Amino acid sequence: MASELADEPVDTDATDDQPLTESEYETYLPEIDGEVWDVIDGHHLDATYSFDDFRDALEFTYEIGELAEEAWHHPDISLQWGEVGIEIWTHEVDGLQKPDFVMAAKMDRIYEDYD
Repeated sequence: MASELADEPVDTDATDDQPLTESEYETYLPEIDGEVWDVIDGHHLDATYSFDDFRDALEFTYEIGELAEEAWHHPDISLQWGEVGIEIWTHEVDGLQKPDFVMAAKMDRIYEDYD
């Protein structure tokens, strides 16, 4: 799933002081993999990526960590055999902002190499 959102910078400085409303964040949903991502209680994005083995899940986790450091936007990551879980939201507003969806789209792009 190629998304133009994945080409955008993760601009955490450009966020508003309020979380996105449902109608606002719904415009970004088509840009992320709906089979992987869910919006939980309008508050955060939650994803589960599946892998054939632990090594691929671990390598994906490392790549997501590198992305997070580069963007300075850090998700909660859980790693299990064959599965990586992600939760992401903008902590400053305690909810969703555009950078969360940009990060999700970038993670989806990274995952394409494993899928």
